[in-house]
Amino acid sequence: MDTQNLRTFLTLASVKNFTQTAGLLYIAQSTVTNRIAELEKEVGKQLFIRNKKNLSLTREGILFQDYARRIVDLEEMSIREMNSQAFSRASLRLGTTNTIYECYLAPVLTRMLKENTDYAMNVTISHSVNLLQMLQDGLLDLAFTYQPFSRSGFCCRRFRTDELLLVTSQKHSHYRKGIRKEELPGLNYLFCNFALQEVGQFIREIFPPFYQFPFEIDNSTKLVSYLTEGIGCSFLPSGLVRPYLKNGTLISIPLLDFEAPRINGYQSWPEGREPTFYL
Repeated sequence: MDTQNLRTFLTLASVKNFTQTAGLLYIAQSTVTNRIAELEKEVGKQLFIRNKKNLSLTREGILFQDYARRIVDLEEMSIREMNSQAFSRASLRLGTTNTIYECYLAPVLTRMLKENTDYAMNVTISHSVNLLQMLQDGLLDLAFTYQPFSRSGFCCRRFRTDELLLVTSQKHSHYRKGIRKEELPGLNYLFCNFALQEVGQFIREIFPPFYQFPFEIDNSTKLVSYLTEGIGCSFLPSGLVRPYLKNGTLISIPLLDFEAPRINGYQSWPEGREPTFYL
């Protein structure tokens, strides 16, 4: 399968415009059309729904998108490793969620880089599901996620358990007495999609179906700046907000008639390839 066709497909799936895709790839629009036609012929399925106003992926196109991205990633990874200037160094490909990176992994990597120059490190920051797929595809040596990995040929250990705290600015001191579950939908809640089954379900079930949050983001570390400015409240891992609780910038709101689930962090790797370090 021609990876040029795959890259063209991924770009077109992203921008949903043949002219823009041609411009981004520095090729003629007819080349884009021909590459997509070749790819659809090869897979035996229509990948795009075309009309005069819109371009969208078919159901098969949506399914194929993930596989195409993985094939391209594998090719790029192999080329990068074979041509790396640090080829004599031990390669260490790490995958981590942003919160785990900011709270726990960055200080460890800083220390390793200061003490040991024998590693050529490559760090990928993404969501747990994507990281575990990359680990399974051989694109990572070690993954730090909020989801366990129970699959033959891989090892997984829990390295940390965090509390899930409802936090807000110290400006909202009236919340220090606590809050009841039924009161939460009335708050200015800033929503982060943790992509965690239990935690995500817990937060969504607090609010009515199809509730429209005033602000949503998929990166929990980016919420802190809004909270410290006195905007709303949010559930966040204790490891992330501990420094702000300690200096008084944020406060934790007691939960009066319900409990929040705990968040487990996991470290996963292929069997027979023991990690060089643990969190």
